[in-house]
This record gives sequence, C-alpha cells and structure tokens, in this order.
Amino acid sequence: MFSGGDYREVARWLENFATSHAKREDLRAECVLDTGDFREGLSYGLRVRVGERFSSEIELRFPDVASNRGAMTWCHALAERVRGLVRETVGPGSLRPA
Repeated sequence: MFSGGDYREVARWLENFATSHAKREDLRAECVLDTGDFREGLSYGLRVRVGERFSSEIELRFPDVASNRGAMTWCHALAERVRGLVRETVGPGSLRPA
C-alpha cells in the first residue's frame, strides 16, 4: 500500500475511498469533502449526502490521513465511520444494496 502525498492528492484519495465505502451502505450516498481555505494543508471535513440529507461532519487531520492511508487497520476503521455516517443520514429502512 501507499502513504504520504500532498494535500490535494490525499484529498482525492480520501474522497474516492469514502465514496466507495458509503455506496456499500447505500447506493445513493455521496461524500462531500470540505477542503476550504482555513483547512488547506491542515485537515478535511467529511460528510455524507444522501438525496437532500447530510450527515454530521467528521474532521480528519491531513497528516493523519497521509501517513495512515496505507494502513489496513486505519482504513478499516475509517470505512466503518463512513458507513456509520450513511446509516445516520438515511435512518431505518434504507435501500441497502444486496
């Protein structure tokens, strides 16, 4: 696996990783990554959107994501957090894929 990278490269990886795991919970889910000015080079704000509904935000520090994106245990924990955001957003009776 890989780790490191600049802020934008890690942001692309994070958005793709999070979206792929969100869709495993509900095919309608999309991830919204906040990389606004005050976050640049420091952190990411990650939310899940399903239709018009948004989850709460989790903040991930850039150095943590960059150094751990190659670690299976860390990635597994992040995938579970993302899936939890989807469950929080859709509530009971979601259209979970087979």
